[in-house]
Formats: sequence, structure tokens, C-alpha cells
Amino acid sequence: MRNEVPATARPRSGRWWAYAGVVAGVAGIVGIQASMSVDAVYVEASAGDAVAIMNGLAGQRTGILVMHVSIMAAALLILVFAAGLSQRLRAALPTDSILPSVAAFGLVLTSAACLLGTGLTTELVFGLGDTSRLVPAFAVVGGHWMGTIPWLWAGAGVSALAVAAALLRGHAGPRWIGWVSLVLGLVTAVIGVSPLQYLAGFTGPLWVLVSAIGFAFADTARE
Repeated sequence: MRNEVPATARPRSGRWWAYAGVVAGVAGIVGIQASMSVDAVYVEASAGDAVAIMNGLAGQRTGILVMHVSIMAAALLILVFAAGLSQRLRAALPTDSILPSVAAFGLVLTSAACLLGTGLTTELVFGLGDTSRLVPAFAVVGGHWMGTIPWLWAGAGVSALAVAAALLRGHAGPRWIGWVSLVLGLVTAVIGVSPLQYLAGFTGPLWVLVSAIGFAFADTARE
């Protein structure tokens, strides 16, 4: 009887981290798309004109708010996904393997970038409601901040590569997740170390979403 209880209880409780990862991936994708809509600092009509940029951002407050909520949700849920992913890999790999820790640390780094990426949004959302009380230069900095920091998902690329190694070499889970992780991990990590690092914001959330779905349903199927 003592061995039967964990066998029925562990898989069910262990899937919640994967469900959190699914929501985190969706939130990350939504946040990145919302960030793309906040483009007053990049459009030619207002480029180089701080006042015009500030006024442009004032009309994009909805996008700023959506980005803030989505990216913050991703930042918090990624931590749950990181903890569960690490535990999932650790249960299937040798005790001295560093892959579970690398997978978790990469996601924690990504969570920190998302958290910092929303650091100025509260002041901007409220400040842009009355532009007479806002310094235009701050609006410019905030616009560039929202268009760069939330896109730093290179850490997710490192996590994806760790998962790929664990699944393809360590046989710690479904191989298709390993191949997806290898491809998206390489793309995300390589982009992350290049001058085009912000493009990692496209592939990082996608990997979180796909891998989380894979672990959630793969574990369900194995029950």
C-alpha cells in the first residue's frame, strides 16, 4: 500500500507546473505582440521628437497596459514552470546531472528580464494620462525600454538546450520535445548573443508554450 499512493498521486500534482508553463508561454506571446504595438519611438513621424513620441505613447496606453499584465504574468508563471521542469528532469536523470539546474536557471533569468521589462510601465500608463506632468525625455526612455527589455528571452534558449540534452541524450522524456527544444533553443540562444538579441522574444515564449504543452500531455498519456 505504501508504494501505491505515490504512484497515483505524483503525476497528477506534477502536471500543474506544465499547465503554468502553458499560460506563461501564451502570456509571453501576447506581451511581445502588445510591445510591438507600442511603437511611438520607432515610427518615422515622431522619431527624434521627444514631445511627439510622448504624445504618440499617450495614444498607446492600452497596448502598454496589455504588455504590462501579460509580461508580468509570464514572469511569475515562468518561475513555477522552472521549478517543475527542474524537478521533472531531476527525477529522470542521474543525481549528479547539472541539466535540471541549467534548465531552471535559464528560465529564472528570463523571468527577471520580464520583471525588469515592466519596471517603467506603471509610471508611463498613469503619467501619459496627463502629459503636461510628464517629462518627454522620460517617455522616450520608457518607450525604448518597453521595446527592448521584455524581449530578452535568451535565457529560455539556454533552458531549451538543457531540456534537449536531457531528453535526447538522457532519455528523460519524449524525444519530440527534445528535438523542438534543440531547434528553438539554438535559434533563441544564437539570436540572444547576437546584435539581434531582441528577436529572441519571438522564439523564447514559443518554446515555453510548446514544451509545456508537451510535458503536460505527455505525462498525462503515460498515466
